[in-house]
Amino acid sequence: MDSSQLLGITTFTYLFASFLYIGVLVFRNNKLGSIATGFTAIALLIQTIGLVLRWIESYRLGFGHAPFTNMYESVVFFAWMIIIIYLGIEWKFKTRTIGAFAVPISFLAMSYASFAPLDRGINPLVPALQSNWLLAHVVTCFVGYAAFAIAAALGIMYLAKSSAPAPAADKGSKEVLPSLRVLDDMIHKSMIFGFIWLSGGIITGAIWANSAWGTYWSWDPKETWSLITWFVYAITLHARYTRGIHGKTIAWLSLIGFIAVIFTYYGVNFLLSGLHSYGSN
Repeated sequence: MDSSQLLGITTFTYLFASFLYIGVLVFRNNKLGSIATGFTAIALLIQTIGLVLRWIESYRLGFGHAPFTNMYESVVFFAWMIIIIYLGIEWKFKTRTIGAFAVPISFLAMSYASFAPLDRGINPLVPALQSNWLLAHVVTCFVGYAAFAIAAALGIMYLAKSSAPAPAADKGSKEVLPSLRVLDDMIHKSMIFGFIWLSGGIITGAIWANSAWGTYWSWDPKETWSLITWFVYAITLHARYTRGIHGKTIAWLSLIGFIAVIFTYYGVNFLLSGLHSYGSN
């Protein structure tokens, strides 16, 4: 069995886990939640093996490199990071209903990787990517992206619960979903975590750019949009500390920020040309 088959199995396992988590939300069944977590952990293990195997396969082809050098590999890695962070949050906060909003994001990412017309081959690195900074830059950026994805999922949860009619909330959602205060705090902490890692990604990227192109910053579209995304979250966190914004405001900002993340990560590669255009291959 090769890496592609394992990653295909991962996609459908995340789908099944997503249905189970939604079942937890609808039927308020703790046993179903344990099964959902179990399937998510199994899917993560399969995906991890698939990524490691793909890494090994690249060495067998004679040009070994980490498995996140094109769009297909980066989307798979993105989905992998989301699940790692989600399971950490589930373990820390002891609530599984977040999975009904977070795990489907990984499923959608894996579905795109599996079915979109992307190059899934293992190819030699282009010269600009042949650097020891590749691993540090990609990992820091994608940990940040994954944390922002979780923040957006929590933002959707907050808006859904806060908008529910009072009688419905009394009967169901208050028993299932974390309180609005807890969700607000989780959104904030997820943003802080993602912001720290995104900052690290921009710094490592600048150092790498100086090594590869002789300049720390060239206002390439990817660099520009990375900075825009950084400012979106910087302004949000600053307003949190200075103005005390919370509730629906920070929930909406988590979604706006994630839209900026998606455009920085995906949109720039396909809609704007620049030094990072090889990422669309």
